Amino acid sequence: MSRIANNPINIPTGVDVNIVGNLVTIKGNKGELSHTIHPLIKLEQMDNALKTSTKNDSKFAKALSGTTRSLIQNIVTGVSEGFERKLEIIGVGYRAAVSGKTLNLTLGFSHPVVFKIPEGITIETPSQTEILIKGSDKQQVGQVAANIRSYRPPEPYKGKGVRYSDERIIRKEAKKS
Repeated sequence: MSRIANNPINIPTGVDVNIVGNLVTIKGNKGELSHTIHPLIKLEQMDNALKTSTKNDSKFAKALSGTTRSLIQNIVTGVSEGFERKLEIIGVGYRAAVSGKTLNLTLGFSHPVVFKIPEGITIETPSQTEILIKGSDKQQVGQVAANIRSYRPPEPYKGKGVRYSDERIIRKEAKKS
């Protein structure tokens, strides 16, 4: 079995886990998320921990057990602490502002870019060049960050564009005459 799948998932205080058949619903102070478990995987609750195991010894079931354990761990972390992703905007005149349920981006186009904030995600702009994306679903937070970044990905010559805060852009040298 996967080494990851052997580790138990610790459940912090204030988080409720409900297992009904193949559906796991986890509720915490940041929200409620559910996940459907594959029929080859068995999830057991013991005191303050969840344990994943396989129903047979197939290679697919062993691989799936580690994946399932990681997904459940991300849900537990999401409903208790939440996830956040930080974006930086670099470029002259590039800026971001939140108004209601929309994020208004000025990225050097002839028109402003209006991004509708999805349900379950909160976006803050501490400064005009920083975007902070928060939510309880790790996949959704990452997807929203990728969608915003896709409007103007960083270019390799001047580094202008929208980038992740921990992203390193490899710069190219300009043409020489």
